[in-house]
Amino acid sequence: MGAAIAGRLADSGATVMITARSAPEPGTFQGLFVEADVSTPEGVEKVVQEALNRLGGVDILVNNVGGSSAPSGGALVLSDQDWQETINANLFASIRLDRGLLPGMVERRSGVIIHISSIQRRLPLYEATLAYAAAKAALTTYSKGLSKQFAPLGVRINTVAPGFIQTKAADALLDRLSVETGSRESALSALMDSLGGIPLGRPGLPEEVAELVAFLASDRAASITGSEYVIDGGTLPAV
Repeated sequence: MGAAIAGRLADSGATVMITARSAPEPGTFQGLFVEADVSTPEGVEKVVQEALNRLGGVDILVNNVGGSSAPSGGALVLSDQDWQETINANLFASIRLDRGLLPGMVERRSGVIIHISSIQRRLPLYEATLAYAAAKAALTTYSKGLSKQFAPLGVRINTVAPGFIQTKAADALLDRLSVETGSRESALSALMDSLGGIPLGRPGLPEEVAELVAFLASDRAASITGSEYVIDGGTLPAV
C-alpha cells in the first residue's frame, strides 16, 4: 500500500519521500528514500531530520507502517515483547513522526496527516493479531483527539481503515496457506471466510487505497478532518 500511495502522490506532482527498513527494488520508485526503522525512536529521528534538511518540512504526512509478527495461538501466548513490538510499529511510529513533523505544519498553518488504521480495530481477530488490532484502535482514537486539537491551526488529520488488501505480504500468506488448502483459490476463500466474508467478493487493491488517500490529502477534501474512512469491500457487518 505504501508503494501505491507514494506512486499516486508522485503522479499528482508531489515531491515524495518514503522510508522503509530496506530500499525499494530498482526502478520501482523515483523519489527520495530514507532507510530507517520507524518502530524505533532513532529511526523516526533520522526520518524527521532528513525531511527537514532535504525538504524543509512536509505538507502531507502518510503514516502507513503496520503489521504483526506476533505468534498465533490467542491472547495468552503473547508476551510483553510481542505487545511492545506491535505497539511500537503500529502506534508509536505515527505518534513520533507526528511529533517531529507536525510543528512545521502548525507554523505554516497548513498540512494534512493521514494515519492508516485497520478494520481490525472494530473486528479484532484473536488468533494472531489481537495486539495489532488493539494498537490500531489506539491509533484511531489518538488521531481523533489530534484532529480536534490541530484543525483550528490549519492541519487536517484523518484515518483510513483498510480491510483485506491484496498486497505482496497478503500474496505470500496465500501462497503459504495454499499448501494446506490445496489451491490458491481455496486459500483465498478460507481467508475471506475468516473475516466473515467480503460482500464485494474480492480483496481490495493497494491502488484503491492510494486513490482514497490522494483524495483525503487534496483540497477536494478541505472540510474533512477527524474522520475515518473504511475501505473493506463491505467486510464490517455493522454500520
